[in-house]
Amino acid sequence: MLDRLQKFQLRTTSVSQLRILVHGPVGAGKSSFITSINNALRGCNTAAALASSISGSSFTLKYKTYRFKKDLPGSYYPFVFNDIMGLESDHLQGVHSADIISILQGHIKEDYTFNPVSPLAKEKNKEYYNISPSLNDKVHCLVSVLRADNISLISDKVIKKLQTVREKATDMGIPQVIVMSMVDSVCPIVQRDLTKVYHSKKIKEKMQECSYRLGIPMNCIFPVQNYHEQITNNTDMDVLLLMALRNIIDFANDYVEDQAYTE
Repeated sequence: MLDRLQKFQLRTTSVSQLRILVHGPVGAGKSSFITSINNALRGCNTAAALASSISGSSFTLKYKTYRFKKDLPGSYYPFVFNDIMGLESDHLQGVHSADIISILQGHIKEDYTFNPVSPLAKEKNKEYYNISPSLNDKVHCLVSVLRADNISLISDKVIKKLQTVREKATDMGIPQVIVMSMVDSVCPIVQRDLTKVYHSKKIKEKMQECSYRLGIPMNCIFPVQNYHEQITNNTDMDVLLLMALRNIIDFANDYVEDQAYTE
């Protein structure tokens, strides 16, 4: 999988890179997933997207883009991940759904600080509002990160926000996947042996619950274990992370190729 990813190329010149948006509830492991992908690609411990070990409000406050280095100096993979503030049930906290939709459309620029109360409007903040986004600015795959150990506890308000974003992404034809993090915390067998993740009834039940609550098919849901306390790479963790990444960028590549053809 690493070899295929290292040789991965865009099928169109309409974009310079694939753009993957990672979103989800506060504490789901969005930033940790981005860092874990970097660990798997680099084969070592990294600190790509900083995450907080303290639960509560979102640690990520700005719209950030993360690139992934290759072995050669100045060489990067042709895809980027965007990290945003987490979703919360309180309408006065967390990222506003309208801002996520603006990101899908390519209207929000790098380093914009999210305002939970008021979404970005071009009339009020021209510095961070992209009036005429190109295909390169838009999102090419939407990734929802959900924790396997609290899917049942996600409030209906947060699910509604996720569904609102998903509906807009569907209207735009943007492919969508779920990354289900912390799979080791819901199944003792998987905790002992991560290679059993697709044999676990408990993991399958959690995947089915994700599918039911968000309407995303099972073959677009990827169970992973993010790097958290490990300081050296684990092959079993890397396999699940790279499997998710491979599908995400393949979906995004297909989408961009189709968009370039229709344009």
